Amino acid sequence: MNKIVSIAFLVVGIILLVLAYNSYHSAASSVSRVVTGTSTDKTVWLLIGGIIATGAGLTGTLSGSKKM
Repeated sequence: MNKIVSIAFLVVGIILLVLAYNSYHSAASSVSRVVTGTSTDKTVWLLIGGIIATGAGLTGTLSGSKKM
């Protein structure tokens, strides 16, 4: 994976994780946790997307380019 693409995935992943954190602590998510016992779907999808994008970015960034 290209380094620039990996860094872009890393940045997007971190942004998604920050948005998930903010969404988790929102009033709507608090009400949802009280009523249903789980967070809102938006929070869960932001968290999943953030973890996947951050993982892909870290893997691509840390693996380095191997020339054969």
